[in-house]
Amino acid sequence: MEPEQRNIAILGSTGSIGRNTLEVIRCYPKRFRVAYLTARSKIQLLLEQIREFRPAGVVVAAPNDAARVRDAVGPTVEVLSGEEGLVQIVGRDDVDVVVSSLVGFAGLRPTINAIQHRKSIALANKETLVVGGDIIMRLLREHGARLVPVDSEHSAIFQCLVGEDPRDVARLFLTASGGPFRDLPAERFGSITVEQALRHPNWSMGDKVTVDSATLMNKGLEVIEAHWLFGLPAESITVVIHPQSIIHSMVEFVDGSVKAQLGVPDMKLPIQYALTFPQRWPMDGERVDFPKLASMSFFEPDLKRFPCLPLAYEALERGGTAPAVLNAANEVAVAGFLDRKIPFTTIPDVIRRALDQHAVKSGTELEHILEADRDTRRVVRTFLS
Repeated sequence: MEPEQRNIAILGSTGSIGRNTLEVIRCYPKRFRVAYLTARSKIQLLLEQIREFRPAGVVVAAPNDAARVRDAVGPTVEVLSGEEGLVQIVGRDDVDVVVSSLVGFAGLRPTINAIQHRKSIALANKETLVVGGDIIMRLLREHGARLVPVDSEHSAIFQCLVGEDPRDVARLFLTASGGPFRDLPAERFGSITVEQALRHPNWSMGDKVTVDSATLMNKGLEVIEAHWLFGLPAESITVVIHPQSIIHSMVEFVDGSVKAQLGVPDMKLPIQYALTFPQRWPMDGERVDFPKLASMSFFEPDLKRFPCLPLAYEALERGGTAPAVLNAANEVAVAGFLDRKIPFTTIPDVIRRALDQHAVKSGTELEHILEADRDTRRVVRTFLS
């Protein structure tokens, strides 16, 4: 008997994860149907995706872009706009799986609504768990929804834990390429340009995530995400620099045994695993060629050159709304760097200042999270001006 078709809503279909998700769907057109697509600004690319995949509806950020899309596609495709449009589509009956690949804080409310409607979540938006981990994990338990991580590191840990007792886990190792500046002397950080920061050695990602990788904030956010996903404290989550990006992460068990998940740097693998879990489906693509691996190296991150990583550990230790402040300050600071308003080295300074000024509240209330995010963005914009 032919397996049931899965209806997919892709939040952020024009971004790197969204485009790779559509590559996976192209390989299995009878198993997946694109129900909804969303985009923030790449409207021309969205129109091309609409023509190819014929979704029931789309969501764009701005009302004027919504009017443009309606003019282009006609009445056969529903067109919504703004956050309310995102929140609305994820709860619909014709959605089975929500791929949450929005950038930053924008993913929180749609993911919450998807969980409340018991959808399967393929989560590529790490900020959702960073800012609202307490809320998300509680809602998953209450509603019986399933969340499978898409980030290569968390997918690796998730795969290593299949069939294992979580109580037997001693430590998690999150691997990091180290970004484009892993060997750059500290005295040259002040002259780092936007173009240099966007030149990642191993992965092709969006601008914000690429800058986060350059500062190692991306790894800091992943530490917080791993804490919520796998229930381990900060001291049991270790970041290891692994420049080759072949081992995507590792799990150490109480008996000293270590499991690792390996693969070439290709996001289609964790995306497809999240869409097909608990099954594994065939996938074409490059494989690890072990005889050609000259070496695999590992070393500790330099916390003095990359202060964003210890700031993330600090926010996790402080708990409550502190990670929301960390995330909001980082988003505004990275945007300022990309707009060439501040130097690269100011990013951690801004985050430090925001954390120091914040009085932590409970992270169990959504209103506290929204307030911390809103206030931090206002304060940081004042810093930058």
